[in-house]
Amino acid sequence: MFELGTDGPHSILVGVDGSETSLRAGSYAAGLARRQGAQVIVLFVHTPPGAGILSAGLIEVQRTAQADVVTELKAEIQHNAKLLGVRFTFHERHGNPYLELVRLADELRVDAVVIGASMRAGHRLVGSLASRLVRDARWPVTVVP
Repeated sequence: MFELGTDGPHSILVGVDGSETSLRAGSYAAGLARRQGAQVIVLFVHTPPGAGILSAGLIEVQRTAQADVVTELKAEIQHNAKLLGVRFTFHERHGNPYLELVRLADELRVDAVVIGASMRAGHRLVGSLASRLVRDARWPVTVVP
């Protein structure tokens, strides 16, 4: 039997990293959640330093930059949650963004995943986080350009 207002996602996971496309993905997820009466689960994954970063000073700069992004994202989410009337939760993890998105999606049994498209040129050749999620996902994945 069909019930009005019960179709569509109830929990939407969105991966953010502070990039322009991830912020657009967050906005898309918030709009979808507002229309569906769903909850938005925001995930920020602290990534380890790249292979080229060996200096302790550079590692600390990266950690500080990621912490600053998290602080800004949390403030923006709190502000927008009140304006939109959307329920948000914020999660932080450390490690590989793909693995952490999949783990959290499985743990929380989300209904949908929203992710921003990668703007890195190399990802066109080797694949991106978004393309891996679309290929391997067990839930609907929306890639926001």
